[in-house]
This record gives sequence, C-alpha cells and structure tokens, in this order.
Amino acid sequence: MKTINEIKPYVGDSMRYLYVGGWNEKLRISNVYAFHLFVDGPGEMEVNGKLYPIERGTLIFLRPGEPHAFHIRKGQPLSSYNLYCNLWEGTSEAYNRVFIHAPEPFELEPGSREEPCPELDSLPSFFSLQPYPWLYDAFVTLSRQFDNSQHYRAELVNSMLYAWMLSWYNVVHTRQPSDFRIVKLLAYLNEHPETRSQVEDWAAMCGLKRSYFHSLFQRETGFTPQVYRHRLLMKQAAQLLVETDYSVTAIAERLGYTSIHPFTRHFSAYYGVSPRAYRLQPSSEREM
Repeated sequence: MKTINEIKPYVGDSMRYLYVGGWNEKLRISNVYAFHLFVDGPGEMEVNGKLYPIERGTLIFLRPGEPHAFHIRKGQPLSSYNLYCNLWEGTSEAYNRVFIHAPEPFELEPGSREEPCPELDSLPSFFSLQPYPWLYDAFVTLSRQFDNSQHYRAELVNSMLYAWMLSWYNVVHTRQPSDFRIVKLLAYLNEHPETRSQVEDWAAMCGLKRSYFHSLFQRETGFTPQVYRHRLLMKQAAQLLVETDYSVTAIAERLGYTSIHPFTRHFSAYYGVSPRAYRLQPSSEREM
C-alpha cells in the first residue's frame, strides 16, 4: 500500500486550451492522469456520469480510464490549463497519452500505472481553488514552466508537480475556513506577523460584533481568537529566537510583554523548553 509522498510524477503534456463545444470535447477517456484548471466559467464537466459546475478556479482531477465530457454553454467557451501525467513511474518511457471518444469502444492501450494508494484515492475529482490562490498560482506557474523551460524541463516540472500534489493533499485534509471574512483576516495576519492587534481589532476588521465574531472564528478555525492569537505570538517568538540575536528580554518587549517572566512562562508551556534552551536546540529538533 503506497502513500502519496511515494509518487514519482512525470508531466508528459501541459497546455492552455479553449473549449468551445466541439465534437472532440464529448464523452471520452484517456489512459493517463489529467488535471484541468479552469480560468473562467460558467459551464459543466461530466466525470463518470456526474455533472460538476465549472467556475473560475475549478480543478478537475481525472484518473486513467474515467469517462468525461465538457458541456459548453452557447457563446460561453471555457479556458483551462490542462496537464497530463503519470504519477508512479517518473519517466518518459512509460508515457503514451491516448484518447478514445464515444461511441467507440472504451478499450485503451496500456497507460499510466496505478498503485493502491488510499491517500491519492482520497483526492476529489472536483475541487475549487478559489479559496487557495497560492495553489492556483502554483499550478499556472507549473504549466508555464512546461512551455518556457529550455533546460532540465522534466526535472523542474516533475518536482513542481510533486510539491503541488503534496500541498493540495494538505489543503484537502486540513481544516480550512470558508467564511470570506475569516479567510481575509487570517490572510492579513499571516502576511503581517508583526501586527500587535487585539482580538477586538480582529472583530472590527471583519465588521462583526464581538460575540458573533468569537463564535464564527472558533467554528471556522477550531480555535478561540485568544488561543489563535497566542499561537501566532509564540510562533513569532520562535522565529525571532532563531533568526535574530535579540536577547530574550528584547524579544519579550517586542512582543508586547511587560517583563521577561510571563513571556518565558508562556513560551515554555507552549514549546516545552525555555526560550534560551529553544535557541540552543539543533534546528532538526525545533518545533515552529
């Protein structure tokens, strides 16, 4: 039984395509893995007899042999980045993409090898990347690297797809907030770790009353705002200990503590070691 970190991707083809409703977009199957990332909508795509709505940022993941079709609305073509690959062999010798269109019999030549991998099986056929712009941008970058790289293209794009697959797996299997106000707030906090705002400020940034903000934040993240803020503070403390030569006292002051003692107590409770001991640990033993 394989795990997803054991995949060995080989990107055989990557292309930008505009689906306009032609005959070759009707029911068909392929013998390789395929990804379709749509840059606009609306529309629909059929996979294994099920219709999925297509909007900007919709990702379709197809396994070898899955019947699929593109349903294009009149006057509304769909543009997408398409990527075709093997996931278990990592070489060009095993890649030979073939399509069969209905009503021909679906009898394929040997294609991508498939391995028993529950983690890969858990990835959905349909997924929106709209809440995850970094994943969207990384996929687009991968596709463009395939087109533009003149040296070591296979090594470059194969490693990019490997990293992208693991990132996508993490997103799928990690609790992610969906309320746009909380998503926007968390993005701001992650991009501005130096911010010393209070929880009351967070509620104001979301345009919500304090009581409702607290319940919504906990429902979306699994943490109370106070606990989440404390986690951010401790992570920044760890980064300052590792990346600067500031004294522990100076770090405590930078983080808004009135003295070193409560800071040391909080840090030790969070990481299990004192700030000074954390700084002296080998990097392999540190928890960030």
